[in-house]
Amino acid sequence: MDAGDGLVLHCSATGSGPPVVMLHGFTGSAETWGTLSGQIAGNHEVIALDMPGHGSSSAPDDPARYSLDRFAADLAGVLDDLSLRKVVLLGYSMGGRAAIRFAVSHGDRLAGLILESTSPGIRDPAERADRLAADSELAATIERDGVPAFVRRWEKLPLWESQHALPGPIRDRLRQERLANRPAGLANSLRGAGAGVTLPVAELMASISVPTLVVAGELDKRYAGLARQLAASLPHATLRVIPDAGHAVHLEKPGALALHVREFLRTLPAAGSRWL
Repeated sequence: MDAGDGLVLHCSATGSGPPVVMLHGFTGSAETWGTLSGQIAGNHEVIALDMPGHGSSSAPDDPARYSLDRFAADLAGVLDDLSLRKVVLLGYSMGGRAAIRFAVSHGDRLAGLILESTSPGIRDPAERADRLAADSELAATIERDGVPAFVRRWEKLPLWESQHALPGPIRDRLRQERLANRPAGLANSLRGAGAGVTLPVAELMASISVPTLVVAGELDKRYAGLARQLAASLPHATLRVIPDAGHAVHLEKPGALALHVREFLRTLPAAGSRWL
């Protein structure tokens, strides 16, 4: 779908029923949701988007075109194009920060919100400045060395340690998903939508009035702690910390995540094929 100003967003849809829109994390694509979408598509239409610069979406030259505020407006336009008045929005990691941004600015378009391994942004200015510098350096490294070299280093980060226990075919599929990205797309995503460049919205969490499911993996100590803080700041939140899972709960414990997502979706009122 043409979002304007040089950005074309790719999305895929499966299933039927009240719609659930899914937003992946950095280096991912809509393909990351294959297992989860298959487990809820029997009762819902699942719409998965490739974030700007990722997957089959375009990669504009201007980093500002990747900003989460711009993406919130783009997502509202996608929903208009699909004639969807309200959706449940699920976001993971970077996609979770995008989902929070959308909930703050377009809360009237949501029937519910699901946040996996994410946060409303870095509140400490010094920490945010350090992250901005690190993201800027990483972006330059991606452009200089290319995606394969970046992916080799990325997969060695402590954040992904729990993924070493995944079956080989799943790790291979994840690696191919990462490798399918373009250097400019990943670099400009960091520059325009990275955690360092994006101002936090923690003080606005109380304005999110829709039911929210907050999920994190128990092995991901940092984001499990952030999930507890996030759930405490939201008016209508349910917190689920998944045992034996790291950052990517949807890959490491897809059955457990699907169970909690289905339970959450059943609590939301729906009328026919659309949310009330």
